[in-house]
Amino acid sequence: MIKKETVDKILETAQVEEVVGDFVHLKKRGTSMIGLCPFHGEKSPSFHVSPSKGIFKCFGCGKGGDSVRFIMEHEKYSYPEALKYIANKYNIEVEETEVTPEFKQEQDKRESLYIVSNYAAKFYADRMWNSEDGKTIGLSYFKERGFRDDIVQKFELGYSPDDWSALLEAAIKDGYQQNFLEDVGLVVKNDQGKIYDRFRGRVMFPIHNFTGRVIGFGGRTLKTDKAVPKYVNSPESDIYHKSNVLYGLFQAKKAIRDLDNCFLVEGYADVLSVQQAGVENVVASSGTSLTTEQIRLIGRFTKSITILYDGDAAGIKASLRGLDMILEEGLDVKVVLFPDGHDPDSYVQKLGASAFKTHIEKAKKDFIFFKTEILLKEAASDPIKRAGVIREVVESIAKIPDAIKASVFIRECSGLLQMEERILISELNKMRLAKAKKDSQQPYRNSEEEPPIPEEYLVEKPIETDEYQEKDMIRVLLIYGDQMVNWDGLTDTLIGPYIITNLSDVTFSNPLYQKVIQYYHDELENGYVPKEKDFIQHPDSAMASMAISMISSPYVLSDNWYSMHNITVPNEVERLKGTVMGAIFHLKKKKVTTMITAKQKLIQEEKDEANVIILMKEYLELKEVERYISNYLGSVITK
Repeated sequence: MIKKETVDKILETAQVEEVVGDFVHLKKRGTSMIGLCPFHGEKSPSFHVSPSKGIFKCFGCGKGGDSVRFIMEHEKYSYPEALKYIANKYNIEVEETEVTPEFKQEQDKRESLYIVSNYAAKFYADRMWNSEDGKTIGLSYFKERGFRDDIVQKFELGYSPDDWSALLEAAIKDGYQQNFLEDVGLVVKNDQGKIYDRFRGRVMFPIHNFTGRVIGFGGRTLKTDKAVPKYVNSPESDIYHKSNVLYGLFQAKKAIRDLDNCFLVEGYADVLSVQQAGVENVVASSGTSLTTEQIRLIGRFTKSITILYDGDAAGIKASLRGLDMILEEGLDVKVVLFPDGHDPDSYVQKLGASAFKTHIEKAKKDFIFFKTEILLKEAASDPIKRAGVIREVVESIAKIPDAIKASVFIRECSGLLQMEERILISELNKMRLAKAKKDSQQPYRNSEEEPPIPEEYLVEKPIETDEYQEKDMIRVLLIYGDQMVNWDGLTDTLIGPYIITNLSDVTFSNPLYQKVIQYYHDELENGYVPKEKDFIQHPDSAMASMAISMISSPYVLSDNWYSMHNITVPNEVERLKGTVMGAIFHLKKKKVTTMITAKQKLIQEEKDEANVIILMKEYLELKEVERYISNYLGSVITK
């Protein structure tokens, strides 16, 4: 187990915007930062990060938390694993207390798969650099392809010996379990029960996830036998889903963010060659058709994709329709075509880095115009085919969510297509109306639904509840509880203890809110005043989620109110006494009103005159309390 002192140091050092920024492209907005949520698909950012509070919150899917919670959610790590990840990021040495063998045995299976994958990557690299067959076969291949040693090492390339069980035997000898090797696809069991290495006699391309951990492999054969598949890839596993992975993204993500553009190529060698040419913002779909998940992955870092095609006309034509998905996700797409017979790898190897970069700058075209030219060339003068081209181009433009961009493309394409702009606009509107109608028939889904509260916190409530007043009271307690005030009659008083003292006669109907009050009370008894972070980092996930929701807001007051209109809007801090006292008295008034209603019902139902007199006396006392509170609030309206 990690020592408490180490945990505290990790939590104090971690900057949420830096941790989240490794995964999400964040832009500053007021005091917060926003980006596209990595937990659900969205085109408009609803994901907020508050550096001052040390939290993230998505107002679309509801997920929220601190740096540790983000890593746990995104990487599916346990709490200790997330702490270790952050500690490694900030070069904090992790001190652990001794754990039992039973605890070690219960370690998460996913972590075991990561461990054996990392072991395999090191094994393949070691065999390539330090064995005779590795040097003469594997390393020689990469050198013949023109790859420098630093690129080979950066991508952790390696060589799998042409042996049936080299990796299996080495792993078992070093204490790794065979079943984990099978689960991640490093070894295979045939119908006769024989176990053997999946990648034999192949140069190895480790595939990394976002954080740089090895999750799978691509292996290329060096044999000329056509019966042997050129590439063998890892199968799907608990840690590897090829539709969610882009080769080279771990090495490229910083450059993509810095340059605000991502170059997309097809294969492993293309990535290596383009990287070696000094263009680091490059990734590959690894030979698979581009998926929505991969597009959204890129969209976290940039809104601009440049696709580098080889000169295969048939392949380009086949991929055009698939690229509409990129437009649909709101990204800008440009295309670079290489001369016939060349792909990015061969072109940069032949002409060098400088000529390669020059070609990209001169040859890149917007995807819509590129598609229009390709299809028009194919249609030639055939009017039927030209009509099909027009419809297909407008279909692509209809995918663009930004109306202004779409109108610009319509205007430009009307010239290329030799078609009146109004006709294209009419066709575009028909397509959009058809899509809107289709979408409206889909089952309604509330995208702003809060995370579910565990069943133990659910209670049956009457139609008239004091949920609003209880929620506001808890919100005020969480945000301002550790602040010192000096109000009339109160000298250097902490707000939290003051609230708890004034709520000693109040029981919250929401069990989760009551749990917050009890936790606060217990901590005060121990001489400690809880702070926001204590609730944000609380081990009770329901309490932590509730706290984050309460202290987060998707709205920021614009500076223009004052700078342009000279309008000042007072905030809660400026009228803190009114905020705190108002929350207390509104809650109490609601509680008293509820009690009065219940008392009236009892009076109506009571048959014994003596009991009615007692109930009437209690009723009048409650009315007096209600009158006192109403006088303070200056209102008799409750919400």
